[in-house]
Amino acid sequence: MALGISLGLGLLVGMQRERVSSHIAGIRTFPLITLLGTVAGLMAGPLGGWTVGAGLLALAVATAVSNVFKIRRGEYKPGITTEIAIFLMYFVGAFLVIGPTEIAVAVGAVVAILLHAKQTLRRFAKALGDKDVRAIMQFVLISLVILPVLPDRTFGPLEVFNPRITWLMVVLVTGISLGGYLSYKFFRRQAGLVLSGLIGGMISSTATTVSYARRAATAPDLAPVAAMIVVLATAVMYVRVLIEISLVGPSLMPVAAWPVCIMLAVTLALGLAMWLRTRGVQIEMPEQENPSELRFALVFGVMYTVVLFAVAASKQFFDDRGIYAVAAISGLTDMDAITLSTARLVEENRLSADIAWRAIILASLSNMIFKTCIVGMLGNRRLLGMVAGLFAIAFAVGILLLIFWRPVIVPVEDLTKFMHN
Repeated sequence: MALGISLGLGLLVGMQRERVSSHIAGIRTFPLITLLGTVAGLMAGPLGGWTVGAGLLALAVATAVSNVFKIRRGEYKPGITTEIAIFLMYFVGAFLVIGPTEIAVAVGAVVAILLHAKQTLRRFAKALGDKDVRAIMQFVLISLVILPVLPDRTFGPLEVFNPRITWLMVVLVTGISLGGYLSYKFFRRQAGLVLSGLIGGMISSTATTVSYARRAATAPDLAPVAAMIVVLATAVMYVRVLIEISLVGPSLMPVAAWPVCIMLAVTLALGLAMWLRTRGVQIEMPEQENPSELRFALVFGVMYTVVLFAVAASKQFFDDRGIYAVAAISGLTDMDAITLSTARLVEENRLSADIAWRAIILASLSNMIFKTCIVGMLGNRRLLGMVAGLFAIAFAVGILLLIFWRPVIVPVEDLTKFMHN
């Protein structure tokens, strides 16, 4: 088994190197390198780990000698990428035997992808400016510097405020938004209308609504395009909700997945229906703000803490209507805080999953109302009519879900029995 995987990974990397006419190793050499590593790993069992070191030394000598002769004959410009790939694939071959197979396969796949994506990565790097590099550095600060030093215990009333978990939510939301922001930087010039809406939704559906409402106000003919992008950005909001639930409150996912997916399907269908009316229109995406700015992170951290405390307090001191009121208010401007707070409370068995999914859907309907108000204040009447009409359909579906939907949960043990039968 290990030999077969080793051969396959070596062929994968070797095929890529052969396509770019590598002078040092290609489609035959790389499989031999990974097989050498695997054989050395197999020999390490009866003979000891020195066999892996001996194989590495032999490979290093062979690579150095080959490079020297080819450079002297003018056949090869010295580099380092292929050489590093050679040694990595040797270790991949050895690790298939002496380490977890999953890690070896993952490293081999990453090597092949990085080698193949050379031009794409260079184009991406050139598309980044100082501001964008700063955005990445700020995310590193938020996730790798601040997060580890925060205390991992609860403080304050109701025991819901945990600094590390709160900041972890900040990292999660900022990471999703930063991914959308970097996609925007990479695809901005080539982005079609659909991609503009999808990327805008990943960064911030509310900010996207503001941007395109303003553009439609100065260019009334863009109203159908702006309406489509606003609705598509809202559809992506539901994708964010699903991602956040799956990561923070997986026990909520079986209950919330269907209602959220229904809302996603409805808004996506409405957005694509508008796209059919606007095909052929070209519009450049507006400038987006860096979502990893420390001030945005701090604001979201405070917002998340307030919503989390409000939901917990409503659960303890009021009935379900208190939680729904919190959801409706917090959902006006932001869906992340209510989604993450309810998902976390469900995971800690402090909130019913049935209440949580209803609060999330209610917050999303509140968010649609807020976006419609934004369009009314910043856009024009034509855009307002389109957005209000499209959101009215989605709103009606959401209300029907809140009234009639009864999630059916199949226990895991019942599902297992069914599969065995």
